[in-house]
Amino acid sequence: MNDVSLLLRLAVALAIGLLIGLERGWQRRDEAEGERTAGLRTYTLVALLGALSAVLSNATHAMFLALSFLGFSIAFSAFSWLEAKAERDFSVTGVVAGLITFALGAYAVLGDLQIAIAAGVVVTLILALKRPLHEWLRRLTWLEIRSALILLAMTFLALPLLPNRTIDPWDAVNPAEIWLLAIIIAAISFAGYVAIRAMGSQAGVAMAALAGGLASSTATTVTLARMAREHPTASPVLAGGILLSGVVMLARVVVVASALNRDLLLPLAWPLGAAGLVLAGVAGLLLLRFGKASEEHPNLTMKSPFDLGTALKLAGLIAIISLLAKVITASVGGAGLIMLAALSGLADVDAITLSFARLSKDGLAIATAALGIGLAVAVNTAVKATMTFSLGTAKAGWIVSGASAAAIATGGAALVLFG
Repeated sequence: MNDVSLLLRLAVALAIGLLIGLERGWQRRDEAEGERTAGLRTYTLVALLGALSAVLSNATHAMFLALSFLGFSIAFSAFSWLEAKAERDFSVTGVVAGLITFALGAYAVLGDLQIAIAAGVVVTLILALKRPLHEWLRRLTWLEIRSALILLAMTFLALPLLPNRTIDPWDAVNPAEIWLLAIIIAAISFAGYVAIRAMGSQAGVAMAALAGGLASSTATTVTLARMAREHPTASPVLAGGILLSGVVMLARVVVVASALNRDLLLPLAWPLGAAGLVLAGVAGLLLLRFGKASEEHPNLTMKSPFDLGTALKLAGLIAIISLLAKVITASVGGAGLIMLAALSGLADVDAITLSFARLSKDGLAIATAALGIGLAVAVNTAVKATMTFSLGTAKAGWIVSGASAAAIATGGAALVLFG
């Protein structure tokens, strides 16, 4: 290590200590001089001490750094203990921050500079976000913690244990891929739950529709349609919310499909984007015209961040559709797949989207996959219009049906012209 490189590393160590010290000093800026164990200068010097200890350990013996760290830990902890005893403050954050600052100063000399800088920034962010993190922790429920743990266990414990190969004679069902799709479904539902919690259920029809559409546009349609029946005067604005949740569904299909196979992005973006513009335009007009006058706001709630049973059932449905798609392709070709997509759209679009996107990487033509997904979306959109009629009011049903028919026609035209 030449002198220039050493000076650069010492400067980085000094900057890390200064960054952490700035945050620590600002947090305790109201305390008088001498009433706190460490502040801006102390943490800066601690990082420099760690860096110089690493330099001297290179010149002497590796034990020098270990002994320096041990000596510093004892001294810093002793002063922090005296401060805690005087102030009856039992927080250990300052001690941990001091030890990390020393370690980062040493690592800036011995390790990768980019990692050292990134770690210093992350440590400072964690320290600075004390109040928001504590507030967020107070608002957490056990149900939310459990759901997050289940999602993490599904991803990092169960997924690596599953065989990442097909296990059926038709070479269609891959347990690891099916399980990954279940994780994706659960994660989308979790994101919808977080959106609803963050925006609030009383933020208005538009916010509720956007958040609900992230989790399930069908569930959102049912909720808003029933509310329209209970409050007929709010039918136009609630119909706008139904259409807006459909826009979110279209965007979700494009994002999920293109994430699994980027070649599907353009074939899906043209028809679904055109249909989405129609739905968004009508929804915007309804919400702008009737939203201010309406006092009816949907109370969208989700009992759980995600339903594991539903995610597993949908993953099983995806496995069945994948198997049927392989068998149908082998027997009757692409025409059978289109029929399968239309039937699947009666109940759900996620299963057929994930299945066809995955199959398009294994030999299914991109045009066939895009056409199947688009047909499933069109059928599902028509079904939701029918649901609005049956569960809501005739006025809401006619609005949603007319806008849906226009969107389907526009999407079909875009598919013919640009597909």
